[in-house]
Amino acid sequence: MNFKVLTLPGWQNSGPDHWQSRWEAAYGDERVGQHDWMQPLRGDWIARLEEVLLQQDRPVLLAAHSLGCHLVAAWAAHSQQTARVAGALLVAPPDVRRDNFPPQLHRWSPTVLQPLPFPSKLVTSTDDPYCSFEASADLARDWGADLADVGARGHVNAESGLGDWPQGRAWLLALPHSSHPTES
Repeated sequence: MNFKVLTLPGWQNSGPDHWQSRWEAAYGDERVGQHDWMQPLRGDWIARLEEVLLQQDRPVLLAAHSLGCHLVAAWAAHSQQTARVAGALLVAPPDVRRDNFPPQLHRWSPTVLQPLPFPSKLVTSTDDPYCSFEASADLARDWGADLADVGARGHVNAESGLGDWPQGRAWLLALPHSSHPTES
């Protein structure tokens, strides 16, 4: 089956050297653009994802980074359109419960912690400055996502030296063929 990939950047968007931007250039993935990248409102971001998803004429794969991972969880908890999603790659979600979480992002708390209704993989680093490995593992468990450890790669962004990140792309494309963790 042919899937459309939607990229979901986090707070402040993803720059030109970010793996999401590189995937858009290389594969024609579509970025879900948000009205305000600096003062993100969860409800606005959810509505925008829903709007873009409804415009698609085929099933989608979601490639989320950072706050975009929380967008996937919050959207899935409210949408009637989750069957349109064949899988989600959730990369480097921040821990929104941290004391030093930026005040612009406080509206993203509390974290939606229910299992996602589609296959997902949460990719984390052992030295992400925005989320401990343990907190990432807890999110993966709560969201029903498989956990992948990429080692010491920081926030798994442009500064991580991933380039086109072929391993991430392979994980994304394998999601529709994996069994959903909540299936028996």
